[in-house]
Amino acid sequence: MQNPSSPRILLASASRYRQGLLNRFLNDYETVSPDIDESAQESESASDLASRLAREKAETVSSQNPDALIIGADQLAVLDGVALGKPGDHQRALEQLLSTSGKMVRFLTAVCVLDPITRKRLQHTDETMVRFRPYDRRLADTYLRHDEPYDCAGSFKIEGASFVLFESVSTDDPTALIGLPMIWLAGTLKDLGYLLP
Repeated sequence: MQNPSSPRILLASASRYRQGLLNRFLNDYETVSPDIDESAQESESASDLASRLAREKAETVSSQNPDALIIGADQLAVLDGVALGKPGDHQRALEQLLSTSGKMVRFLTAVCVLDPITRKRLQHTDETMVRFRPYDRRLADTYLRHDEPYDCAGSFKIEGASFVLFESVSTDDPTALIGLPMIWLAGTLKDLGYLLP
């Protein structure tokens, strides 16, 4: 669906989940993993952090590829005002999931598009609210062994069996929870002329 006369498209992410989303409608793009410091700055809100990281990822890749369209993204899960990172292993994921039992978690998925033709920087942050049902250690452990979401913020995969943990999901774009708000991204790429009508 990409316009063959358009510049190449680079995804500034090594996330297989984001690649899976782009694969749904882009035939030709490349991935580049940006190496940036993802630490929060002093007094930086979760929303500002997600937005800044998406922008810095895009700008880092753009500095080496100035003639390409760059898509940068970042996602944070926020519980009681504290950002939950990617757990990395089973024990941390179990602790993270147990902390969300019976609570609402806010997911912020930020995306930044740098267009080499118009020199525009376009940004958007999607907010998704996930209410977790009350559950015990046994259910959390069973779920984690099934989906193994150790590389996912919040310790679950929406495209897996995580529905057993949820009471509700409130969102304008269900793909955002996977890692990219595709409704906004597809509209932006279309408006910039990167997608054939």
